[in-house]
Amino acid sequence: MEQARRILSRFFGYDAFRKGQEDLIGAILDGRDVLGVMPTGAGKSICYQVPAMLLPGATLVVSPLISLMKDQVDAVNAAGIPATFINSSLSAKETNDRLRDIYEGKYKLVYIAPERLESERFRGLLRQIRVPLVAVDEAHCVSQWGHDFRPSYMSIVHLLRDIEPRPVMAAFTATATDVVKEDIVARLRLSEPIRVTTGYARDNLSLSVVKNADKRDYLARFIRERPGQAGIVYASTRREVDACQQYLAGLGLSVGKYHAGLGEEERAATQEAFLRDDLQLIVATNAFGMGIDKSNVRYVVHHNMPKNVEAYYQEAGRAGRDGEPGECVLLFSPQDVVTQKFFIEQSEADEERKRNDYRLLNDMVEYAHTSDCLQRSIVRYFGEEGGEPCGRCSNCTDERELKDVTSEAQLVFACVASMKQRFGVTLTAKVLRGANDAKVRQFGFDNLRWYGRMSGSSEKEIVQLIHALVADGYMKLSDTQYPVVLLTEKVRPVLSGDERVFRRVEPPAAASAGRTRSGSRGSGGSQVAPKDAALFDRLRALRKEIADREGVPPFVIFHDATLKEMCELRPASEHEMRRVKGIGDAKFAKYGRAFVSLIREWAE
Repeated sequence: MEQARRILSRFFGYDAFRKGQEDLIGAILDGRDVLGVMPTGAGKSICYQVPAMLLPGATLVVSPLISLMKDQVDAVNAAGIPATFINSSLSAKETNDRLRDIYEGKYKLVYIAPERLESERFRGLLRQIRVPLVAVDEAHCVSQWGHDFRPSYMSIVHLLRDIEPRPVMAAFTATATDVVKEDIVARLRLSEPIRVTTGYARDNLSLSVVKNADKRDYLARFIRERPGQAGIVYASTRREVDACQQYLAGLGLSVGKYHAGLGEEERAATQEAFLRDDLQLIVATNAFGMGIDKSNVRYVVHHNMPKNVEAYYQEAGRAGRDGEPGECVLLFSPQDVVTQKFFIEQSEADEERKRNDYRLLNDMVEYAHTSDCLQRSIVRYFGEEGGEPCGRCSNCTDERELKDVTSEAQLVFACVASMKQRFGVTLTAKVLRGANDAKVRQFGFDNLRWYGRMSGSSEKEIVQLIHALVADGYMKLSDTQYPVVLLTEKVRPVLSGDERVFRRVEPPAAASAGRTRSGSRGSGGSQVAPKDAALFDRLRALRKEIADREGVPPFVIFHDATLKEMCELRPASEHEMRRVKGIGDAKFAKYGRAFVSLIREWAE
């Protein structure tokens, strides 16, 4: 591990490993398989990049997206580590040249897409070279019970037949439930792996759920309040992306769009402009972003609710990868649930998979309605103890008074019981509202003693109350296309009068918008001190100039956090610059003197 620490300092510019990294690296160097579950921005890549420098031969990294490979290879090359990638973006000659260089041992890291493993020529190469370690990035893709299953990932295990001696297998992902973790271990045939889960909480993220907002008005105000900040807006369909991007562009904002219906060249150009800070804002479907390495995304807004909590946290987690503050906002509307159900029904999955997808969708709806701390709710979803409330999310910072809704909750529970727990949220709300509805009359529910007992509330308000009671565990929904409301043991003390139920009243949209604002302002939202803001902007300009000249994204040169530390320390010599985190030998040799000169000029 002492050698590993020297590699960390020399190539990456850090003096100590982060939580979990040392355990995973030590296990890999001892020849043990590992499964690392670490949140976005926690430094998963270092867990295989450092061992790659110490192990003989070339480490193979299986990565899902072409753009991600290029970014990672650019970054490690900039740090002085010889790396390359093989994928479909290369010409035949480029591929042949790189395969020859791999054979000749010129690289320590080789990034490939899982589809490459189906090439007999590539597998033949693997039989001729030393491969001590295979690292599988975004390992949740191997699980059929995860949120982004990719059949091509199933071919990874074939490597074990082609590489002698058997390489160490290392699987990494940011999010995985217990079921998905077990699936990863089984499908990749990890041998008694060392498992490290560093926790799902992201202390730099502020999570918010906004209901009943005019989405376009909210979005326009939210973005305008954050000038110069990089952000992603996710929408559920191509049509939503097109309409949202057109609306924002009409407001004079510089905004791109990304979805599978666009040409490959247009998608690539948009993504490149975003990564290089030429474009600050992008509207996209979930086709955009898996593993996007851009470190300075300051906010992620979900214009529509995603299909499950895992997908949401993966996408929201693209904010604040550099450890600086990030905002994650979910704009929820009931129509989002209808859209996601349509996607499930139209899929070619078998009935068991669809039932699982409905269960995951119900979990997402519960998150949107919970009154608990949002960060704690997500952490518990992934099977960890919730701990203390985060104090940052929209629920924790909600200053409205709690309203006692015990009597309303008792009416809901009693009505569900009288309907034999066989019907859904909407019909239950219609009965309580006293609606003159054909289905209500068909089942004779207009004769129930609970019929019309909440006539003073709108059907929408009753539906929201039922969802809130589900989210807080008093009831649950069945895992079917048309979920049935079911009671849990938690209702007993409420019905007996031994426990009270409290709920905050839904705020107007404007109030919700105010609560989602963090303190991020100016200088790209990196929260530098006011006295450092102008210097920070000059450093960013220099970084952009160098990045454009070298044809790489700015974060490959230095992360925002590194520039921020330069502002704080004002290094005026090589020795002082080397104290800044994130500056290794290679990066200082290539870029350090230019930044030292700028800081000296600034001081003068």
